[in-house]
Amino acid sequence: MTTNDLTAFLHEKMPLCATLGMKAEKMAVDEVILTLDWTPALCTSAGMLHGGVIMALADSAGGAAAFANLPEGATGTSTIESKTNFLGAVREGEVTASARPLHVGGSTIVIETEIRNKGKLVGKVTQTQTVLRPRG
Repeated sequence: MTTNDLTAFLHEKMPLCATLGMKAEKMAVDEVILTLDWTPALCTSAGMLHGGVIMALADSAGGAAAFANLPEGATGTSTIESKTNFLGAVREGEVTASARPLHVGGSTIVIETEIRNKGKLVGKVTQTQTVLRPRG
């Protein structure tokens, strides 16, 4: 799939990603990479990208990584825990989220996501996704 196809898939599955302007660069079992361009509309004071936007980028990358690792019979995932450490401010350029699975189980999937701006680590997120299965 091309990055345009991956981005279209991402926007279809998670409409918030389209609203915020996220793009999918890679969506594979071992890693998901999403990007987002800095824009004043997504900022807080002093032109800094809002922390909630960064967390949304990380959560979306983590959710996509968990989705790529769904066990047989599962229908999706949902974030049940997320821990974010902000290590720097984003005042321009592109932000990249690289999400990798740490644990893939039958009931939970744990993802670690690095957030980078111009190559510099600006955030680290660890999240747990619960595995959703059909009821019935």
